Amino acid sequence: MTMTRANDDVVALARQLLACPSVTPATGAVFAALEDMLLPLGFTVDRFVVGEAPDGPVENLLAWRTTGAGPHFAFAGHLDVVPPGPGWTSDPFAPEIRGDLLYGRGAVDMKGSIAAFVAALGTLSDDLPGTISLIITGDEEGPAVYGTLALMERMAARELRPDLCVVGEPTSSARLGDVVKIGRRGSVNMWISVAGTQGHVAYPHLADNPVPRLVRILAAIDALVLDEGTDWFQPSNIEITDMEVGNPTTNVIPGAANARISIRFNDQHSGASLVERISAIAAAEGGTVMAKISGEPFLTAPGTLSNLVSGAIRQVTAVEAELSTTGGTSDARFLSRLCPVVEFGLNNATMHKLDEAVAVQDLHDLVEIYRLIVERALGQPVGA
Repeated sequence: MTMTRANDDVVALARQLLACPSVTPATGAVFAALEDMLLPLGFTVDRFVVGEAPDGPVENLLAWRTTGAGPHFAFAGHLDVVPPGPGWTSDPFAPEIRGDLLYGRGAVDMKGSIAAFVAALGTLSDDLPGTISLIITGDEEGPAVYGTLALMERMAARELRPDLCVVGEPTSSARLGDVVKIGRRGSVNMWISVAGTQGHVAYPHLADNPVPRLVRILAAIDALVLDEGTDWFQPSNIEITDMEVGNPTTNVIPGAANARISIRFNDQHSGASLVERISAIAAAEGGTVMAKISGEPFLTAPGTLSNLVSGAIRQVTAVEAELSTTGGTSDARFLSRLCPVVEFGLNNATMHKLDEAVAVQDLHDLVEIYRLIVERALGQPVGA
């Protein structure tokens, strides 16, 4: 079987994606551009839109190509970007090369990585056995309600389940390849409410001030030491992120007091167990808790996949990758339910910043690293 080669110039591919405005939640032109890149390479492409406002609609793209029996390797990522904001040197959606850098919103997070993977596909042997898939959402930078989870449902319906997965998030820190993420902490936000009885400050016996009770709740929470960390995870931390009474008057005891906390937690906890623990503290002072669990922690223990990725990085860049679980959440938290997953991509120094940019040489090196990863992944026994 011989495929018609797509343009394998990674800079040209990146520019095509960067030129499509795709502020989260993304739909439309940017997905059409990626589809046009994949069809000549023999991929079946399934684009679909799900969800309604305020968190949608969101477009997703699932693409796959099978060449004989063999493992299934998946690459996952997102085409949506955060709003560029004012103050850019040039139009954030008119990609421009200045010096050794390619500028544009999404250059590193993460249209550049997607372009590099597509360019790598164009260099693979047509008869490399196994399945290659791309799991691409338009809803990673936003609520992540209609994105990767919807893609996973689509994959299940088509009986597509990867054996190994790389997420192309910008994990590199000082130079390309120096950090590979093998896990992430979980995340939960909680809103604490304490009701009181409004009244005049001169007649406190006729009122019930909720503020002292909220202060005691927050003091008890702030005193918690959840854990000391593990071999692969830093200690879990609780941060008080907001306090609100909303009382504009000096002589009125308020009728309610509220606060918000955020917890990033390692694999010694679950979101539900932390909600239960905080709820008990609040209840002791008459408070209530509403919570949103954004993700549970996961860890892909060092082994086959991390060795594949680290080995490819070492061969191309001579960099020895650090395996890490630091940072915020990513869609890998969902994909880890399917198979071993790690994250590896471009330098993250300018992600979400003005004048986001990627080094052109890093794009070319990433193409070669991704090529080696795919070739070696498809050479693994199924389920390795």
